[in-house]
Amino acid sequence: MIKRLGISKYILWIIGWLLLPFSLRAVESVSHKVLVITSYNPDTQSMASHLSAFVDEYNYMGGQSHIIVESINCKNLSELYAWKGRILDILEEHAYGDDKPSLVIIMGQEAWASYLSIEEDWVKNLPVIGTIISENAVPIPSEKMNLVNWNPNSTNPFENNWSRNILGGIAYVYDVEKNIDLILKCFPKTQQIAFISDNTYGGIAMQALVRKTMKKYPELDLILLDGRRDSFMEVSEKISKLPNNTCILMGTWRVDCSENYIMGNTTYILHDANASIPAFSLTTTGLGHWVLGGYTPYYHNLGYEMADMVYHYLDKGDKSAAKLIKVNGGYRFDVQKIEEFGLQDLELPQHAELVNKPLNFFEQHRTLVRISITVLSILILCLLGTSYYALYIRKLKNSLIASQKQLVIARDKAEEANRLKSAFLANMSHEIRTPLNAIVGFSQVLTSGEFSQEEQKEFCNIIKKNSDSLLVLVSDILDISRMESGHIKMTLEKADVVEVIRHSVLTVKQTKKTDAEIRIDVSNDSLVVMTDAYRLKQVLVNLLSNAIKFTKEGFITVSMEVDEELQLLRIAVTDTGCGIPEEKAEKVFERFEKLDEFAQGSGLGLSISRLIVEKLGGKIWVDTNYKAGARFIFTHPMQM
Repeated sequence: MIKRLGISKYILWIIGWLLLPFSLRAVESVSHKVLVITSYNPDTQSMASHLSAFVDEYNYMGGQSHIIVESINCKNLSELYAWKGRILDILEEHAYGDDKPSLVIIMGQEAWASYLSIEEDWVKNLPVIGTIISENAVPIPSEKMNLVNWNPNSTNPFENNWSRNILGGIAYVYDVEKNIDLILKCFPKTQQIAFISDNTYGGIAMQALVRKTMKKYPELDLILLDGRRDSFMEVSEKISKLPNNTCILMGTWRVDCSENYIMGNTTYILHDANASIPAFSLTTTGLGHWVLGGYTPYYHNLGYEMADMVYHYLDKGDKSAAKLIKVNGGYRFDVQKIEEFGLQDLELPQHAELVNKPLNFFEQHRTLVRISITVLSILILCLLGTSYYALYIRKLKNSLIASQKQLVIARDKAEEANRLKSAFLANMSHEIRTPLNAIVGFSQVLTSGEFSQEEQKEFCNIIKKNSDSLLVLVSDILDISRMESGHIKMTLEKADVVEVIRHSVLTVKQTKKTDAEIRIDVSNDSLVVMTDAYRLKQVLVNLLSNAIKFTKEGFITVSMEVDEELQLLRIAVTDTGCGIPEEKAEKVFERFEKLDEFAQGSGLGLSISRLIVEKLGGKIWVDTNYKAGARFIFTHPMQM
């Protein structure tokens, strides 16, 4: 890996820790890895703002990818030939081999140019998108040369793709042609265009674009004021000696040939060097105090748009989301400069942005307006205070009325609870009395000794059958009571759902008293999930037992489907019995609800099954579209 500055290492380490919670969450759920390579240290304000917005917005949208942030630490143009090696080291560390990232994001002009200059085939095949770049670019020279004499040609990598897997990006568009046309519209006698650019990669790329565009204007001479060759003072001196009928076009202006960052107020000095020459800007540099206007991009934080693109491309699987988004611009003008150069009658483009506009009435009389607003606010507050007390009294009255209504509702609920309790006890008495009567009656018959041994054996079987029914009823009542009170908790552990289905079918087959065939329709040989195997088997046995009661012949089928998208198991018990009327499809899950009052059972099995399924995180229902019998379906999450 490259040797980075000490402060860069610490900053990257801090950024990594800040991003760690998001990265860990992504690793837990998906295998996508996103490698972000920036031009500058993350503490650079502009880059940090874009990067922070991207990460925050991506995680807010629910993105699950693991984000890795690296920087090639581009300090100045003299390090140009080291950039390619730095970005290649980062790519070899994170993108070479089997653990390739699903996406590589290049942020910044310098990192973008470095990537475009790498010729290794495995790098060319990486899926890449770029941001905080411009539509025009120039490749880094393959051999070292004097950068002062480097005059590359401008190209658009999104058009020819440079034989790379460039999926798209978000790029600023610098329209030199619209700015030249604007200059000629404002100053038709213009004969020379003096273009100012600084000692940065962005300055070189923009100068290449200007030189390329100026070929369309053979009647104009191009004068280059190049920060690679000249210091700030030398550029200022050359401006003072520009010939008549010259207009200045500003590009970037941050670094001169001394490789020191230039203070923003130096553009005031450049203006004073020759205030009679009108200046225009490609980048908003000098707007508000020097330049008259220009067609410039709408600069804004691109992190939000990048997050939206990455989220839909990776997490939503929308491959069309990765595309080129051009950040176009608009016209901006300085009203004071328009008046200074006598262009008041100039018809400005529609929707042009104006700066240094004259103050309106409210801006000129700000103090008077503030006093008036303060007095008006006090009067409004007094009115609001009076209204508040009136509303407060009304609120108290409404509160009393509402309390009375709530008391009536509470009384009705208490009466309803008492009614339900009475109904429950009545059902309990009926359900318990039935097997008890049989047990007591046949027990008395057995003690009489008046029947043969064969008849006594049949009476014992009836007593045992009713004892079992009574035991099941008591067990069901205890289960439903404990589940509703929260005393029973699911014991989750890894279990084979297919094996649970087989055991459930085997259990009911041993007691089956019907000619119906029980089938298992499961494509998986084994499927292990987190569940409570005992309770899951209880649900299946309840559903199968219910199907056996009402299916004299035909078949009963247990089937299972795996929904990978929703991460759900969908288990169904289907029979060819008498079926369930559609209007009773939901009612059968109520306690003691029996479609056939003469059928065996307490009417609690389906109620218990619904409670168990819901506690396991699923849902259970009757498939009303199935008409050949009855079909009960319930779901179970694959991950708990």
